[in-house]
Amino acid sequence: MSAPPGTLHLLAEAIRSRRLSATSLVSRSLEGLERFHRLNVVAASFFDDAMRDATRLDEEGPLDGALVGIPMLVKDLEDLRGYPTRKGSLALRDAPPATTSGVVAGRLQRAGAVAVGKSTLPEFAIEGFTSNLLTGITRNPWNEMYSPGGSSGGSAAAVAAGLVGIATATDGGGSVRIPASLCGLVGIKPTNGVIGRWPAPDWIDYSTDGHFATSCDDLTLLLDVTRGPVNGDPSAPPLREWARQVDRPTVLFAAERTSPLGPLDHDVATLLSSGVDALAQRLGVAATWLEPGSFFAAGDADLDWFPVTSAEHVAALGREWVLEHFDEFHIATQEYLEVGLRVTIDEYLAARRRRFLYVRELDTLLGEHGLLITPTVAAAGWLADGRMREGTGVHGLAPEVYSTAMQNVTGNPAISIPWGHLPNGLPFGLQITAPHYHDYRLIDVAAMMEATYPWARTAPGYEGLETVLDMI
Repeated sequence: MSAPPGTLHLLAEAIRSRRLSATSLVSRSLEGLERFHRLNVVAASFFDDAMRDATRLDEEGPLDGALVGIPMLVKDLEDLRGYPTRKGSLALRDAPPATTSGVVAGRLQRAGAVAVGKSTLPEFAIEGFTSNLLTGITRNPWNEMYSPGGSSGGSAAAVAAGLVGIATATDGGGSVRIPASLCGLVGIKPTNGVIGRWPAPDWIDYSTDGHFATSCDDLTLLLDVTRGPVNGDPSAPPLREWARQVDRPTVLFAAERTSPLGPLDHDVATLLSSGVDALAQRLGVAATWLEPGSFFAAGDADLDWFPVTSAEHVAALGREWVLEHFDEFHIATQEYLEVGLRVTIDEYLAARRRRFLYVRELDTLLGEHGLLITPTVAAAGWLADGRMREGTGVHGLAPEVYSTAMQNVTGNPAISIPWGHLPNGLPFGLQITAPHYHDYRLIDVAAMMEATYPWARTAPGYEGLETVLDMI
């Protein structure tokens, strides 16, 4: 049994064969973005430019790109030539147009994708909910009371609602996997360096570009198009076929958490347990359950994430600039950057050194043939403005709701696979972590689960872009 072909493959092939025009597909996307504006997934739109680009493709080509004519949103953390990058911040509301496109946006455009706008994100991409003072609150198409997650929340909500075919995403602490989980998408944080990075990310060793999609077929296509080194990234390995390792794993571990941050929500724990059983049965490998406090003797990788990233973010923005604009920041941004302003050089370097021990311990555990299963999100979602429940104040999310930072610290690839739904209607994601550079093995395992336990490709009440094919 195999999963059906992905939307991106079908649409791009229809355009290459001229059974479908890029103009009609992009027009369909723009209509959807305007119709469902209440989701608030667009930080900046350039619809007229998108239609001109689509018309040019139809009239002049080339039509041989792997993603030709596919409408795309670019996360407003990443540069797109000719348009400002505001990063969800009032302090950057007057940012000038970018002079070049980022690595991933540029590679997707060269494959034929048509940019229609920038997608929303939490300020500076630091939170797990997508709300900021510049563009407001982004909502989850599965349940509009709730957040699509973050920081790539606008991108995930747009893809889950079928409003665009592609929306770019980054992952420095779970920013691909968290919204993939909460929006019912399959999403991968690649091994750090598989997608070359330039310029240096705000979180130097932790952040990478990643992808989510409605199917494993499309996820593979996106990674195929965007992977590869770039001048300036010392972590990027040469482009070679090592990444095609798809042999089945023979060792399976499972854990409720990789950090002792308390018990899981009952509904989350129930779905995790059933997902572990299903994957173990499908692989024919028994799962060994591990205790959260058993992973790392050197410290806590999840908690070390906070001082390292917050200090690096202050340094990237500039301490004086942070202090000058502090009153313009969202309260969650203020709380996070306050941590960074207090971190000492000794604390920062100690956490950076512990990273090597965390990597060694996880390498030893997984070996060459192991996988680790955990929940992608350790809570049953949160409200669209970031509150855990009604009647509480808006602040940054607590560490115990997360389950994704460890993989950014160690650099391992991790994927979120849709697995059932929570009582509030939100999807649940099963997170699988693999040894370094076994990215395609993860997608192979996800595709196996998709074929056996298929998931909905769009949220209820929405139509995917592939429905345009029914009219030709």
